[in-house]
Amino acid sequence: MQTELTAEAIYKQEFKTALRGYSQEEVDQFLDVVIRDYEKMTKEIERLRQENESLRRGSNEQAAEPVKPAQPVASNYDMLRRISNLEKAVFGKQVGPSE
Repeated sequence: MQTELTAEAIYKQEFKTALRGYSQEEVDQFLDVVIRDYEKMTKEIERLRQENESLRRGSNEQAAEPVKPAQPVASNYDMLRRISNLEKAVFGKQVGPSE
C-alpha cells in the first residue's frame, strides 16, 4: 500500500489566499495536528509490519520442527513389567494360582 502523502508533504503544502478564504493560522494549526497523527500512524504501521514478519518467521520455524511427545512412549514390555511389579506389591510374591 503506497500513500500519496507524507508528513513532510503535508507540512510543505501551501495554499493560495483569497479574499474570503479561511484563516491561515487556523489551517496551519489543523495541518500540524494532521501531521502529528499521520506520523504516529506511519510509525504504527511499520511496527505492525515488523511484528507481522517476526510472527511469520516464528511460525515457519515452529512448523519445521517435529513435534516431540511430552513423555517417552512406554513399550509393551515396560508396561507388563510395571503391572507385574504392582501385582507383587499388592498380592505379595506369589502371583497366580495357589498350590
